[in-house]
Amino acid sequence: MRENSHTSPFASRRGLLFGSAAAGALLATGCTSNESNDDEDTGKQPANAADKPGKKVTIGFAGPQADHGWLNAINEQGKRRAKEYEDVTLVSTEGSNDTAQQIGQIETLINKKVDVLVILPADGKALTRVGLKAMRAGIPVVNLDRIFNSPQAYRCWIGGDNYGMGLNAGRYIGEQLKNKKNAKVVELAGLDNLELTGERTKGFDDALKNYPNIKKVARQAAEFTVESGQEKMSALLQAESSFDALWNHDDDQGVGADRAIKQAGRDEFLMVGGAGSKRVMDAIKADNSVIKATVLYPPTMAASAIDLARALGQGKGVSGLAELEIPASMTLYSAVVTKDNVDEYLPIGFN
Repeated sequence: MRENSHTSPFASRRGLLFGSAAAGALLATGCTSNESNDDEDTGKQPANAADKPGKKVTIGFAGPQADHGWLNAINEQGKRRAKEYEDVTLVSTEGSNDTAQQIGQIETLINKKVDVLVILPADGKALTRVGLKAMRAGIPVVNLDRIFNSPQAYRCWIGGDNYGMGLNAGRYIGEQLKNKKNAKVVELAGLDNLELTGERTKGFDDALKNYPNIKKVARQAAEFTVESGQEKMSALLQAESSFDALWNHDDDQGVGADRAIKQAGRDEFLMVGGAGSKRVMDAIKADNSVIKATVLYPPTMAASAIDLARALGQGKGVSGLAELEIPASMTLYSAVVTKDNVDEYLPIGFN
């Protein structure tokens, strides 16, 4: 839920969740499991029964500390997907938000001579060097979400679309308010020192340009935590006596925002979340609160990263494409989940 931006068109069907032909083909093909899979387990399509076990592959998996619901879901998705393959051995690190510690963990995986590395760096810029080291050692790197500074540091990047999150949140809100005169919206952003926050805000602002009747009247930056969400939402509510819509960048900090909203007794606006937590999807389905939608930043990207790593280790491409090699990059789509399609997406909602 936390990284670099790539623009994508607006839609909200599960079939467009991965947003590219390559990713869509990947889910149905030779990069998928040799075993059948319950869709509710991973939120992805069942593995292709025709895909036979191949060359044994050892995948090193290095992610940041799972101190956030989305990050924990990343770890769970990756590990669960690896278990579906009898030809995959997964070696995971404990995960750390300390750059030096994560570099050390990845160097240990390099020294173990794993076949492929999947890395979600705590800091893409700071960990570029260790990505380069792995690639130079002949270990392909699947760079997950937070992108390294150099394309030489990874073989394939897969991740979410931060600009697209903001764009689709703005478009959804714009369509809901397009007939309302002098509509007002507010924004509860994430950490302003992260590039991704600026990308989400830019996408949101760009979408609103198409709705001249709507004005963004306030913005607060929180810190992706429950506590910060509650504090900053309280400030927004105090500053604005009424408004028509709220876009909250992150469903985890949205827990605190929801508390502040309930404590203030406010319900005159609609709320759009970000990332796709199960809590928010349940609220959307119940349709008895201000929460009406959430824009996905799917943690299923970790499961697809395992698919890609296995394909790299076995020298496979992506079935359904003419190319012999897997793509260099894959951007997931930021679908909008509403009460009309929430049942489709509930299996990938994270806690």
